[in-house]
Amino acid sequence: MRSEPTFVDALIVGVDKALRTVWAPAQTWRPLPGDDLPEAELGLDDRARAAALMRVNHSGEVCAQALYQGQAITSYGEGARAVLDAAAREETEHLNWTERRIEELGGRKSLLNPFWYVGSLTVGMAAGAFGDRWNLGFLAETERQVEAHLTDHLGRLPAADARSRAVLVQMRADETRHADTAVKLGGAPLPRAVRLAMAAVAGVMKFGAYRI
Repeated sequence: MRSEPTFVDALIVGVDKALRTVWAPAQTWRPLPGDDLPEAELGLDDRARAAALMRVNHSGEVCAQALYQGQAITSYGEGARAVLDAAAREETEHLNWTERRIEELGGRKSLLNPFWYVGSLTVGMAAGAFGDRWNLGFLAETERQVEAHLTDHLGRLPAADARSRAVLVQMRADETRHADTAVKLGGAPLPRAVRLAMAAVAGVMKFGAYRI
């Protein structure tokens, strides 16, 4: 007879997820988008800018993993938890893709990733505690803001960097699908003040990850 997971079991799983997200190489079940494209001949400034943009996107995926883990911990229903788990699996692929592009561009991951993870986990747990309608609504709004952020980065990448562009285009398509799924399952629109607060926090992360 199987016993129910204890708090210690959940804690161990949570710590393992955190360590894997921040420090271990992420897994991917799909090939790297744009892997068949040639590497562009970029100048030093363009290469550094592309690497910094991909570093921001990698940190964003670290935040997403923590958010979804926190939301799942406090989620009331199995339906919302299943959506969060499915989104987290694809976000793991995004971690892999952005990390590989950073390496290819000669860059490095943000030194602040542990900080982003802890902060996002806390926010996710708070969001999940408000019930599944708001939990799914938070997921949808998060993905909408990430979608807009990726569109902005597509416009800021060096024009010749087709490999990074392919990664961001696929990531944006995945984020859009996650948001649509959350809305279809009953996610509630968040108040404007909450949306603005989320955007402000994301702005701090993007500013810090681009530089550190």
